Amino acid sequence: MKFELALLAVKDVNVSKQFYKELFNQEVVLDLGRNVTFSGGFAIQEDFAWLTDVPVNSVIEKSNNMELYFEVDDFDKIIQQIKNYKNIEYVHQPKKHEWQQRVVRIYDPDHHIIEIGESMAVIAKRYLAEGYSIEETSKIIQHPIEFVEMINNEHHTK
Repeated sequence: MKFELALLAVKDVNVSKQFYKELFNQEVVLDLGRNVTFSGGFAIQEDFAWLTDVPVNSVIEKSNNMELYFEVDDFDKIIQQIKNYKNIEYVHQPKKHEWQQRVVRIYDPDHHIIEIGESMAVIAKRYLAEGYSIEETSKIIQHPIEFVEMINNEHHTK
C-alpha cells in the first residue's frame, strides 16, 4: 500500500485553487473540475459530502485538528505576501519557537489551518555563518548534529 496525498474538502474549488496557486505557488497537476491536485502532494475536493455519502452537516468547518505545513527560505517575503493578500484570517501572528524557527499560521478560504515556517536549513546556515559551531547550532535549533553537518557540508560544496 502506498500513501498518495491528503485531500481537503472545500466549498468553492476555484476560490481555493486560486488561493493555493497565488499565495503558495502550487501548480495544478490534475484538474478534474470538482477535484484539483497540486504539485505539493495534496488535493482539494468540492462537494465532499456528495462524494463520500456523508451528511452535509457532518463536514465540519474550522475543526482545527490538522494543518498543511509549508517551509520557506524567505520568511519576511511570505509575511509581506500574506499581508497583501485579501481577507487572510490568522490562527496566530508570526512568532518564533524556542528552536528559533519563525512561523505563522493562517486559515485557507475553508478554514483549514496552514502553517508557514522558516526553513530549518536556512536557520542552521544563519547560525553557522555567524560563527557558531556545528554542535552549538545543533543545540540552539534543537536538530540533530547530523542535520547541521549535512547543511554545513552543502554550504561548503557550493
